[in-house]
Amino acid sequence: MRSIAPHGGRLINRLVPPEEREETRRRVSSLKRIYLNRRQLSDLDLIGTGALSPLEGFMGEADYERVVKEMHLASGLPWSIPVTLAVRVGQAASVAVGEEIILLDEHGELRGLLELQEKFPYDKKREASEVYRTTDGTHPGVHALYAQGEVLLAGPIRILEPPDYQTYHPYHLTPAETRQAFMDRGWRTIVGFQTRNPVHRAHEYIQKCALEMVDGLLLHPLVGETKEDDIPAETRLRCYEVLLDGYYPKDRVMLAVLPAAMRYAGPREAIFHALMRKNYGCTHFIVGRDHAGVGNYYGTFDAHTIFRDFSPDELGITPLFFDHAFYCRRCQGMATTKTCPHGPEERVSLSGTKVREMLHRVELPPPEYSRREVAEVLVQWANTDQYRI
Repeated sequence: MRSIAPHGGRLINRLVPPEEREETRRRVSSLKRIYLNRRQLSDLDLIGTGALSPLEGFMGEADYERVVKEMHLASGLPWSIPVTLAVRVGQAASVAVGEEIILLDEHGELRGLLELQEKFPYDKKREASEVYRTTDGTHPGVHALYAQGEVLLAGPIRILEPPDYQTYHPYHLTPAETRQAFMDRGWRTIVGFQTRNPVHRAHEYIQKCALEMVDGLLLHPLVGETKEDDIPAETRLRCYEVLLDGYYPKDRVMLAVLPAAMRYAGPREAIFHALMRKNYGCTHFIVGRDHAGVGNYYGTFDAHTIFRDFSPDELGITPLFFDHAFYCRRCQGMATTKTCPHGPEERVSLSGTKVREMLHRVELPPPEYSRREVAEVLVQWANTDQYRI
């Protein structure tokens, strides 16, 4: 049985083999070094394990320019989000093209190496306008863009210390591992589901609708850096665990985590998320209402219509589009506007803000919105000493 080809045809692996790591550490100990923030570390790890195939490193100028303008790499392959390494002007001046550079995490631990092939300036406002469709610095993705360095360093990377997300054990799986798991289960068609929010009944409904069409479902919550007011990844993962225990067929669903940072880039990030899940071995991908959106920056279905900019053969993964789901009291079940004729007064649909307020009052959301087991996990989190509205 053959699995879906990775984006670009080959699953990238930039991990230094275990038997070479100690020697490499000694060899590079005197090299110049750059400290990476959490977002940059996420990108480093995703490149190294193949989740961002066909990228082998941080983007050079030709790829960057075409991705920003046209959502394609210089090779012509579809790609919607720049994956770059930004540094301050002084840092850029201290390194030369042709050098190998040590990449450290925030704690000073050696994580990888960069073979510097290019360094170039870029226009942050232009990137914001094209990629995020706004130059508003209060947009979380734009805010992160404006806060980063003014020069981009580019070149292939190697990972010396593989990512070790003990918090998420046993759910941290590389693309090679999820692909093998799908083959072991005999799944030919797999639908991926992306989320940064706790699972609720609307999520469950569209996941199960999609599961009717394919062999298996990959629940793939994002656990990288998110906004400060987003619910922590560990809590979201626990919600999935209790839900899977009682409401999903265990032989048709797999839970794993995606260690990526959220960009909140709306439509472009929907494409980005789909391509990553293709690399993890998914043949289909769920695209919901306002996918990867934030605030009112994007239209409700902009993340659906952007897929029209690409032919199915270009992307190589099949999007499944879903409308906003809700519980209808008249229908006495979950539905969307495509299937339910009743008005808003019959629908149970709560905002994230409203749910957080209920949790803070130790009030469980209604069962039409959230399974009781999930709501209890959220209430427990919401009332810890660390929680603040």
